[in-house]
Amino acid sequence: MKGHQADHAIATVCRVLGVSPSGYYAWHQRAPSARAQRDAELTVQLHTIHLESRGTYGAPRVHAELAAQGIHVGRKRVARLMRAAGVRGVSRRKWVTTTTRDPEARAAPDLVQRDFHVDGPDRLWVADITYVPTGAGFLYLAVVLDAWSRRVIGWAMATHLRTELVLAALNMALEQRRPRGVIHHSGTVGDAYDNALCESFFATLECELLDREQFRTPAEARRAVFDYIEGWYNPRRRHSALGYESPLRYERIHAAEALRAPAPEKARAVEPPGATLTEGGAISVFPQTGLTTPRTNRGRG
Repeated sequence: MKGHQADHAIATVCRVLGVSPSGYYAWHQRAPSARAQRDAELTVQLHTIHLESRGTYGAPRVHAELAAQGIHVGRKRVARLMRAAGVRGVSRRKWVTTTTRDPEARAAPDLVQRDFHVDGPDRLWVADITYVPTGAGFLYLAVVLDAWSRRVIGWAMATHLRTELVLAALNMALEQRRPRGVIHHSGTVGDAYDNALCESFFATLECELLDREQFRTPAEARRAVFDYIEGWYNPRRRHSALGYESPLRYERIHAAEALRAPAPEKARAVEPPGATLTEGGAISVFPQTGLTTPRTNRGRG
């Protein structure tokens, strides 16, 4: 009615629509309902969250961020308000094959078999390379992710695809984590499913950064990628596979829980066949012969 009052009298429009003029004026002067006021407040908050997410969050992550702030509201309501406000997250582009296998290269054994589920940190690392187009050529990015926390624990960038690029990313991960017995998996060339976890990170990087910006030089792209990984993805971006925690916070939560957990009882040492139980309960076996050698705790702290 308000949109037509310049062309028609209110009484005429009310008569056509079958409502009374007094009812219309009463409705027009009535204060917004409590729910409408709350929707307006939530719309301001979701705009802020969406802006802080660099314009990337959709309804699930906006809902998770509201919950983290102590604001409890249904996800469908968040989705409805985002649609009404014209706020939407980014979507991933289709995966495209950019590398091919050298037919003469020796294939390494696949220790993962597309099973990326692990129950702790530094059990399985996944690694891969992608490219960042710029106005002055490509910048190549090599990353290493911990499959448990999805955290980027090693990365390197260069304008070439030589071996030292991959080694630089791996060395960064080794220096930060110092793992024991970790599997380093890079997948089969040209097969997105064989290294799906790392491909998922690249798809996120592409839709949240690379598809939304144009870089003039590799140096400009390098700064943006660094800021994305260390300023956003690792410390702040909520990950659906982590209960909508960020990779860094996920690791800290579980580290704190591990400190609070009671220490496991020490198992009683059992002598294997052909071995000798030495002083202090230590068993030492020569793997080649099965023979044992005494080992004591004397002289060492």
